[in-house]
Amino acid sequence: MRTPDPELEPTIVLRPAPLNHPPALIRAWFDDAADAVVPLHDGTLATARRAADAYARQAKAENTRRAYRAGVRAWCDWCDLHYLKALPAQPEDIVAFLAHERGRGCSVTTIQLRSAAIRYLHHLAGVALPTQHARVTETIAGIRRAAGLAGEHPRKKAAATLAVLTRILEPIGDDLVGLRDRALLLIGFAGALRRSELAAIRVEHLEPRAGGLQLTLPRSKGARSGASVTIAIPAGTTEFCPVKAVYHWMEAGGIREGAVFRRVWQPPAGGGHDHASVRSQILGSQAIDPRTVARIIQGRSEAVGFDPGVLGGHSLKRGALTEGMERGVHPTRLKQHGRHKSYAVLDEYLEMGDPFEAHPMRGIL
Repeated sequence: MRTPDPELEPTIVLRPAPLNHPPALIRAWFDDAADAVVPLHDGTLATARRAADAYARQAKAENTRRAYRAGVRAWCDWCDLHYLKALPAQPEDIVAFLAHERGRGCSVTTIQLRSAAIRYLHHLAGVALPTQHARVTETIAGIRRAAGLAGEHPRKKAAATLAVLTRILEPIGDDLVGLRDRALLLIGFAGALRRSELAAIRVEHLEPRAGGLQLTLPRSKGARSGASVTIAIPAGTTEFCPVKAVYHWMEAGGIREGAVFRRVWQPPAGGGHDHASVRSQILGSQAIDPRTVARIIQGRSEAVGFDPGVLGGHSLKRGALTEGMERGVHPTRLKQHGRHKSYAVLDEYLEMGDPFEAHPMRGIL
């Protein structure tokens, strides 16, 4: 709901939770709640409280809020279909919903996200959390155990190490799309960047330095406090220099402000244009989204024969850290470069290669 005021920009005012209302209204209410828009300051206590609520919701990353919105939509649609109350929910209804989602093929990770979304819905509504009930926690544990016994485990994306990356880069052309993708792949690898971090880079985040580029990330998953993170992108000495690649892309696109990595449109077929020409393509002004980053990596990988299901958004980061490990970089430096809060998380990103080659017992017996 928006409050009209001739002197102020419209601000979002969160309505009270629609307890016991139809699921469609609860879904719409949650979508507004998850937006986490901070109202303009006006000095009143009511506005200060609404601002505090919005800041608390902003503690969740945008990707998390997006997953929660999807989970609440699925939950409300299912409740609507079976004439059940979505808010407040009953534990027996929640476990039936989770079993239904699992039955239609949802992964264990998705099941856990569905449960977390229902929990967050009740948290925002200020009511008891039914997901803490033993039936819910045991059902999720049972789904997870059954999946493990069936051999279903989360599939990690493969590491795009230097050998993989150079193979992907070699056939990329010099049109706008090629220049963008080349710069994106090289910056992502050199900075061990996540796809969301790549998509969010703006011109003002890049600062030339004697040894390369200094990149400021306003938000990074590893910095949960919300503080910005500054990383170095070293200049290369080969044709795969990430600094030259990003400047070449920005110069070709005339990018002097705003988003660095943008959508590029090809002209319609039959228009008499040379599709390989930089001039024949149209550069957008808005940043690509993180899913587009993953699609670029998968598309370029598939073009040179890699399975697009194996390489994806995390492959550049995994590849950079794995390459560093294989070259003997100290784990502390790798943890710092990857912006991980613990070594356990860092281990998840490393691809160890041949398990026999560096086995601690090799040559002993």
